Amino acid sequence: MSGRALFCQPRRIGRGVALTLVFASVLVAGAATGSLPGTDRDTAADSAPQAAPVGHHADVARAAEQAAADGTSPMEAAERAVSRSGDRWAAVYSPGEYEEFEDALDGRYTGVGLWARERDGRIEVTKVGRDTPAAEAGIRAGDRLRSVDGERVDGRPVTEVVSLLRGGTTGGDGAGTTVRLGLERGTRAWSETVRRVRLSRDTVTVRALDADVTVVEVAAFTRGTGDEVRTAVRRAPADSGIVLDLRGNSGGLVAEAVTAASAFLDGGLVATYDVDGEQRALHAEPGGDTTRPLVALVDGGTMSAAELLTGALQDRGRAVVVGSRTFGKGSVQMPTELPDGSVAELTVGHYRTPSGRGVDGHGLTPDVEADGDALRRAGTVLGGLGAQGPSGGS
Repeated sequence: MSGRALFCQPRRIGRGVALTLVFASVLVAGAATGSLPGTDRDTAADSAPQAAPVGHHADVARAAEQAAADGTSPMEAAERAVSRSGDRWAAVYSPGEYEEFEDALDGRYTGVGLWARERDGRIEVTKVGRDTPAAEAGIRAGDRLRSVDGERVDGRPVTEVVSLLRGGTTGGDGAGTTVRLGLERGTRAWSETVRRVRLSRDTVTVRALDADVTVVEVAAFTRGTGDEVRTAVRRAPADSGIVLDLRGNSGGLVAEAVTAASAFLDGGLVATYDVDGEQRALHAEPGGDTTRPLVALVDGGTMSAAELLTGALQDRGRAVVVGSRTFGKGSVQMPTELPDGSVAELTVGHYRTPSGRGVDGHGLTPDVEADGDALRRAGTVLGGLGAQGPSGGS
């Protein structure tokens, strides 16, 4: 089976649960709460993750099967096996949590409407959605999250913090319940009680920066995102350059990132990857816009599938990349159903950009560094590209 077919034709298990290869397990957990973690560029550069081990599926499966035979919990046995594996991106979900997983990939989630990242061992709010419980409570970007329902979150993995924020249990998604958040802003420390609600997320937003620049912001690669990007490019004014804003995009479905790449490339290689040692390739569809000036805007929160897209556009000379070093997650996860209906999402391999660069643990270095007013810098770079845009793109 070719790489493209593998990503575009998910198989199903259990109660109709779609199992599609994804590059961001944190997307699913994070989107379920509206808390999509990233990192600052120094953390990404200096504390880069080691390549996740592959081939530990059998150990996890055996542990779950033995637990089922012994009358104990397969899910708990799988969690113990995963913790021993050293796979930092692995996760084990209950059936109810996996339903949240699927909802997140559809752009729906239960949460309070805030996004956060881990920075120097602390959890920092990076964004608050409009008209959400977090916004109504006065929470702002830059605030530090100190506790969730009385549990300190400093030093804890973002995925654990996400689980606390979500509040969902098997058979329920936490909507309608309340959560008490301990917060800090400068010298002020206080608590807010907010209600979890069901929210939907628009992953693609389009706006004009000025008459000559169209900004296409992609928050995550959920189902349908790739086609939305292609539509945005087709509808942009003919003489307008595009800033593809991938800041804070923690990834998602690989097929959607490839479709987005197809908006700017006329076929050709997007990435190569391996699944348990077997090499495969992802290709763009022909017919993309290869002449419009293009800048990809990235930061330390640009992860996985978003890095795959960035690397393809950069390697093939289609875009100038502006911003700061990306996160550095180049591993591929595949879910596996366990005997009790829970699901283990395990690392199966890693991907490389068209030129053969490995992303995992390294991230991507932008062509133009910009930390402060990065969007304005991107617009300036775009203006300098002229009508022809960067060379290449074939």
